[in-house]
This record gives sequence, structure tokens and C-alpha cells, in this order.
Amino acid sequence: MHLLRIEQSGELYADGEAIDLGQTPALIAILTAADSEISLLSAAVRQSDRGGDAVRIANLLSLSHPYSVDLYCQDVLAHAEMIVIRLLGGVSYWSYGVEQVSALAKEKGIPLALLSGDGKPDPDLDAWSTLPVADLARLNAYLTEGGMGNASAFLDALDDHINGTTQALPPQPFLPAGLYWPDHASCDASQMPSLWQEAGLDDAPVVAIVFYRALMQAGDIAPVDAMIMALIKQGLAPLPVFVASLKDGFSAELLAGLLPEHHVQVILNMTSFAVSDPHRDAADDGISPGPFGAVDAPVLQVMLASNTIENWQEGTAGLNPRDLAMHVVLPELDGRITSRAVGFKAPPVLDDLTQAMVTGYQAHYGRADFVAKLTAAWQRLNSTPRPQKRLGLVMANYPNKDSRLANGVGLDTPESTAHVLSALGEAGYEIGDAPKTGRGVINNMLTAPSNTGFKDRKVEVWYDLASYQKHYKDLPEDLRQLIEDQWGAPEKDPMVGREDEKQDHLAFALPVRIYGHIAVAVQPARGYNIDPKTSYHSPDLPPPHHYLAFYFWLRHQFEADAVMHMGKHGNLEWLPGKALALDSACFPDAILGPMPHFYPFIVNDPGEGAQAKRRTAGVILDHLTPPMTLADSHGVMAELETQMDEYFEAAGLDSRRSDALMQAILMTADRAGIADDCGITPQDGDDEKLLKLDNFLCDLKEMQIRDGLHIYGRSPQD
Repeated sequence: MHLLRIEQSGELYADGEAIDLGQTPALIAILTAADSEISLLSAAVRQSDRGGDAVRIANLLSLSHPYSVDLYCQDVLAHAEMIVIRLLGGVSYWSYGVEQVSALAKEKGIPLALLSGDGKPDPDLDAWSTLPVADLARLNAYLTEGGMGNASAFLDALDDHINGTTQALPPQPFLPAGLYWPDHASCDASQMPSLWQEAGLDDAPVVAIVFYRALMQAGDIAPVDAMIMALIKQGLAPLPVFVASLKDGFSAELLAGLLPEHHVQVILNMTSFAVSDPHRDAADDGISPGPFGAVDAPVLQVMLASNTIENWQEGTAGLNPRDLAMHVVLPELDGRITSRAVGFKAPPVLDDLTQAMVTGYQAHYGRADFVAKLTAAWQRLNSTPRPQKRLGLVMANYPNKDSRLANGVGLDTPESTAHVLSALGEAGYEIGDAPKTGRGVINNMLTAPSNTGFKDRKVEVWYDLASYQKHYKDLPEDLRQLIEDQWGAPEKDPMVGREDEKQDHLAFALPVRIYGHIAVAVQPARGYNIDPKTSYHSPDLPPPHHYLAFYFWLRHQFEADAVMHMGKHGNLEWLPGKALALDSACFPDAILGPMPHFYPFIVNDPGEGAQAKRRTAGVILDHLTPPMTLADSHGVMAELETQMDEYFEAAGLDSRRSDALMQAILMTADRAGIADDCGITPQDGDDEKLLKLDNFLCDLKEMQIRDGLHIYGRSPQD
């Protein structure tokens, strides 16, 4: 068997691999699957006066292979005087290991404590242990409460079991939830205003950061600190709150009180899973489920990834499957806005005292800054008076023809855009002389530049090349190289021209019409002189310069507070880059930037809608499918139906006429290709052919089809 040493595997743990941890014997052996617990206990050993042969700590996930278990039992556990195993998920999670270690402990008389990873009583684990239940509960309390004091006392308690002493302090309670501030041992709600004042944040908008108590217990809070600093840089007052979980009663009650007390305007959530119940009807008031519903504020999901920064940067997935499920898919059930990953596991290092592979979270300051800017943008959107808000409404164009302007799947995009403009005007937004009908929207856009060019078009918006170059140079060099390798220099773009023929400076002609503070635009094509259908969703084709120019103009010159992509079939969410947890070198991230994003999307295609949520931080606004109607019969099918009706009337009355009608029916069906569609073969008799044809036509006639297109914001009329 090929056996890896743990430092050779390249990972902290590798499922299915046989691993040799290479540890030497010690008095105490501790196994757990929690990286934070390993780091905390290793730090506690380092702070004590214990030597290098006192404690061994290992990650259970490194011992997933039976041979790894056998080897570790032989090399380490057989020589220990105390064994502790903390299991999340019970005996079944590590059944082979439990059986082998228990047999070893009973054979050699080694005290064995099997503890539940969630701190709750587990009779099965108690039964496999050799210590009294009361002792097991006390040991588990140290780890459940957490913190350095309890970690040190836990080690003392293990010494007591070995030596028969009673020196260890009892477990000290660690609050299930509370407030946190860097470099402060503790703080409460009354201290927050003075802490904000010290940071120069008098009367600043308050943003909550909600994270797991386990990070506090392990002192593993670098990403939280990075997020706090990034928010302060944006002029926002952070309210960092640690919780046991959002479903914990004490945590939920505390959080539900703190959010309105401090008038929280945006919530950054670093916890996993969801609190909503998918089996219950969702609330129709738009309020977040759980304690976040105490305030009317957007909730941004901020990820802490279990892969390293290096693996994340080199890969295209963004997150591993476990992180995807816990940090993205399940939180989406609560309607959270998927943002970015701001923390990653540091590469594991070998602790020389415990011989454990120790890791912790490493902050990514660039991604924390992005999330802080996105948070600030959502806060501005919330606080800016409606007459001053500036919005972009972007309509798709697939494929890139003027006859396909404002194409959306199942959506009457022109009429929906006109309806949205009207609703915005009624709500107090400045919409100028916006068209009131879909026909008006299209007529205006047909006079503007489009993906067919700008010759003989009325160009309302020019974006000069110098402004473009300024923001283009801020892109990562790799992205610029990809764009220029594919499309050449910006000035060669087909949408570049001269705003004034008497002047020399060049500018992009943009497909935009402006109504007051609302910009209505056609989304630029993914490219030119290529097949628009095959390139539209291409995962590796960089967009051309005029694509970037439109979004740069929308962000930096028009200064839109938010953008809305009208209906399924946009292409921003399909640009090259990671699947989720994007970095600055991913095209959707670099082009759209930290901007609030709304996306009316047909409700029957959540798979594609998820791309917009996860890659562009989009808020998906589901819209209905078009109303349905019966297909009925038409054309050649109606002709066949008439002939068959005549045949059935003539059958048994006039054999010559019925025979002639039979031949006419079969000829018509064969000529139209319907005979092949319904499976008629030369071997079939006339009656069987007629039966197949009749069944086929009835099925088509009764089939439900779309009756027109849905108009966003309007219920279907009778």
C-alpha cells in the first residue's frame, strides 16, 4: 500500500488516503475533527509547562482510512495513559475507529473518553467510553464552553485522571453570544458608541457582522478583524456579534435586540446553514427569517472557506463542495445575498509540542475591502432619497440582432421595462420623459447604438477613451492581456468613434437612453465577428472593450446606485472566472464591481438564476411563467383532423369514400412528416395507422403551451 506522510499529502486531511501522521507516543492523545479545537488545545499546551512528550493531538479526518487508524493505534494510542476522542455526528461518523480504539483501551486498561462534538449527551458514545458519565460530561463542558482558560483546565483535568488528583478548575461558562471588538477582552452594547467614536465614526451607519462563537473560543478571528477594519475604512460603524448559532435561543434573542437598538442598516453574516423552514410558507412581507428579521436590512452572506488562499486562487470552483453547501446553497434558502469569501484556511504547519497539524483562518484583505464597498453601496442605496437615486436598467440582446432587442425568456421585456419605469416614477424616482409602452422603449432603443453598430444612429452617451483607459488600467494585468490578445487595443474597438468630427479625441458610442436618473441600455455583445449563439455563454471568451466601457460608464460616470438586468438571458453572469467566491481577476467581479444588483428572472429556471446570485451578488426577483393555454390544432394538423372526422362519418356507410379518405389522410400525414413523428411503419394496418395518428393529434391538441409573455409586475389577465 502507498502510504503518505501527513506533511507530504499537501492537504490537512485527504479523504480515502492512507496517512501516516508520524507522531511519537505521549501521555495524553486527543482526536477531534475541529481545526479550531486543535489550534486552541495546541496553544494551551504551549502556554503550560508540559514537555514535548505530554500531549498528542490529531485530526480525525486524517484517519479516515482503516490502515491509518490501525497504524495510529499501534504507534501512539497503545502507549498513551489517557485517550480523548471528540466526535461530531456520533459513533457512525467514525465507526471503525471507535471500535478499534475501544478494544485497545479495554485491552490495555487505558482511560477512554468519547465526547460528543455538539456538547449534547450521547448515550452511544458514553457506552463505548471507560469513564463515568459524570466525568465525561465535565470533560465535554470544557471543550463546549471553549476559550483558553477552559482549554488549560481541560488539560489539567486529564492530568487528574492519570494521577488521581483533583487540581483542575471547573468549566467556566462562555456566553453563547455577545459583542466583540479587537483588542478588548470583553465589551457590551453600552461601550459600542465610545468605540465607534474612537474610530472616528460619530453618527456613522451601523453594519452588523455576525460570526460563530467558535471563532472567539479558538481566538481564530483574523477574517472578522479584517472585515471590521474594511468597514471602518468605508465610514461604516461595525457591530460585531458572535453567536452559538442563529437557531440558539439566547443568541437569537440577543441579536434580535441589538439590531434595532443600534439601527443596523446592513447585516454581514458569516455563519453557515439556514434558519428558514422550507416546509413552511414563506412570509410575504419580505422580512428575513430568524433574528435578522428584527430590522428591514439586506443580509450579505460572507464566506469563510476551508481551502487555502493558494488553492482558491489557482482553481476555478471557488469553494469546495462542503463549503458550497454550508455557506452558499443553504443560506440562499433565507434569501441572503451571496458576496465573497474573506477568509481561508492557512496552510497547515506542524506544531513541535503536540505534533498536530495546526491551521487557522487567514484573512484576505482585498476581498474584505470588496465586501465593505458592496456593503457601503447597499447602505447608500437604502439611505439616498428616491428622487436622487440613479439606476441602470439593462436589457439582453440574444442573439445580437436588432430584431432580438430586449429578449428575455418568458418575459415581455420591453413592456416590463416600461412598467418598471412607470412604477419607479409613481414611487418618487426621477424618470424624465420615459416611454410608457414597450413599443416606445424599443423604438427609442432602435435609434440608439446597438450590437449591430452605431452608424446613422443617434448617440446620446459617449464615453471618452481617456476615461476608459483610466479604469481599464486598474484591472489585473492578466485580464487586460486576455482582452487585448482577443480584441486588440481599445481604440480598435468597432464601437469607438469621434463624438465630434472636428475633434480628435475618441470615445465609445454606448447603447443607452437616459430618462431623468434612469439609464435604459441594451447589454453589449460578448464579441464581434464571431457566432453570437456559441459565444454568448462562452466560459473562456473575454468580453470586448466596449462591453467593459458600458459598465465602467454606468459605475463611474453615470454613478448608478444599482443595476437591474431585465429577464433571463443576460451574459454578465457567464463571463470567465470562478464559479463562485470570485476574486478580482474574475470578469464579473472586475466589470460590475461592488454594485447592488437586481435581476428579474423566470421562476422555473433556478439553476441559471443561481449563477447571477453567486457570481454577481444578484438579488433574484422571481417572475411568473407566461400564462398557459391549449395548443389546439392548426395548419396541416387541423386539415388532418377534418379529414379524419369525415372518414369516421363515412366509415360503414360508403366504403369507396372511406377508402379514398384513408389514402388522403395517410398521404397528408406522410407529406408533413407527421407519420414518422407518431411512429407509423409500413407493416402497420390501416386501422393501426389511423389509431396512432389520432392519438398523436389528440396529444398535441391538448398540450399546454405559453400564451404570450409575462409582464413583470402585472398579474395575468383573463
